Amino acid sequence: MKHLKTTHVLALGILASLSGMAAAQDLPSQVSIATEGTAAPWNFTSPDGKLEGMEIDLANDLCARVKIKCEFQVQSFDGMIPGLLAKKFDLIMSGVTITAKREEVIAFSVPYVSDVISIAVMKNGDLAKLKNEGAVSLSEASPERDAALKTIQEAMNGKTVGVQASSISAAFAKEYLKDVATIREYKTTPDQNFDLQSGRIDAVISDNSTIVTALKGPGGDTMEIVGPKFQGGIVGSGQGLGFRKEDTALKQAFDTAIKAASADGTVKKLTEKWFGTDISVK
Repeated sequence: MKHLKTTHVLALGILASLSGMAAAQDLPSQVSIATEGTAAPWNFTSPDGKLEGMEIDLANDLCARVKIKCEFQVQSFDGMIPGLLAKKFDLIMSGVTITAKREEVIAFSVPYVSDVISIAVMKNGDLAKLKNEGAVSLSEASPERDAALKTIQEAMNGKTVGVQASSISAAFAKEYLKDVATIREYKTTPDQNFDLQSGRIDAVISDNSTIVTALKGPGGDTMEIVGPKFQGGIVGSGQGLGFRKEDTALKQAFDTAIKAASADGTVKKLTEKWFGTDISVK
């Protein structure tokens, strides 16, 4: 009986090993990664034309772990999922939040960071009176959630709010503010920030780390973060790499690499470098 059990265990081990070898053989030697190139500090284009940012550094680290040659392809955010499905590139990495709606059409890696969305306004505007508060979960109904949403809805009544097209911030605004505010969509977050500073809109909604970076940039000293922040629910469960659903071996390989980069502190180090705080997934 012991012999039979040992043989069975060995057989399972061999099958697992062969499965791993098959998965490795299924991987391409090179992949193309779509990124926006305008979303500092996640990813952006430097004055000399070089792509930089937390996700660029992390992607290079992950590709080295997977042992795949990676090249980057700049793509507007609203065209990323359609471009992925049309096979213009092999995966997307551009602060894309994992949501149930997006998972209907593409597959996501395990999350590598988890951010919240925030609201920014001008310091000299009437919305600056809103108190800067902590994060509230949208995942389940609660008095805290209802109170936070009521605060935002009352403050934004009759206002014009800027969001990036096809983003989680846009989904949040359409879900909770469509009946009280005018929602204006932009191709990039720098465009919406410029219109806020120019007085064309009253507020912008974006992920917190992007707004914090904008506050440090040109004209950022005239802006500030106000009101409650939001996470969970329609805001999603962290940011991950996006894949076509059929590319299971590629997703599995990057899942393993992300877990390793999280475990050894690489993701934490990179988020602290680029965001000034640790937003890595524990």
